[in-house]
Amino acid sequence: MGNGEDGQTQSKDEIIQIFSDFMARIAKFDELVSMGSKLLVGFQQALGFMVQPSISKTSALVEHIIKAHNSERVRSYVEAGCINYYDGEQNLTKLHTCSIGLLDYINKAKVVVDELECLVGDVASAVETANRKDEDVNHDLDSRISSNDEEEIPLSDHSKPGVAEYAATMAIIYHMMKQDYTMQVRIVSSLGAHSSPGELETYCQMWFLRPFIDDEIMHEAWSLVPQK
Repeated sequence: MGNGEDGQTQSKDEIIQIFSDFMARIAKFDELVSMGSKLLVGFQQALGFMVQPSISKTSALVEHIIKAHNSERVRSYVEAGCINYYDGEQNLTKLHTCSIGLLDYINKAKVVVDELECLVGDVASAVETANRKDEDVNHDLDSRISSNDEEEIPLSDHSKPGVAEYAATMAIIYHMMKQDYTMQVRIVSSLGAHSSPGELETYCQMWFLRPFIDDEIMHEAWSLVPQK
């Protein structure tokens, strides 16, 4: 019986390790999402500056100010929509930097999502192996009971999560993260100079709120990670 118990313990230890690796990737993904959120807000701010409406020349106050300071510099500034060259250049650079950064984010996030998928496959294989060992142990128990073996048979600790719980939790979380990532891909692919302020505000809110992520499930998952 000892070998069977050792095999069960080894299988569960392997599954817990896979689960811990999985949650470490989740932490990495969360860090990337936070970075992507900052880039998206930066894109929103830069584009908002670039497309802000020109100054209204029909306003009596504005017309008075222009006439009172009727210099070439003021006229050029007003014609440019009250955006000086330096600010415009800086925001154009920021827009480009954030666009490139978001594309880089998508690539890095995909690597993590793919790693999560692989770990879900690994834990499924490990659970299958553990179940086969359980069947062997149960067969051994049946044999001992039928032979009236008086040796004390240890009971499993049902207060601790079973291997199936770790696997199911990983599968659920992977599905949530995949949906979250798919939403982000769609947001980034739709960005451009044509994006309206309303669209960008909605994109930023959706990225920050992460509607596909269940916080309660995530909290429970983190509670299953062994403390070092």
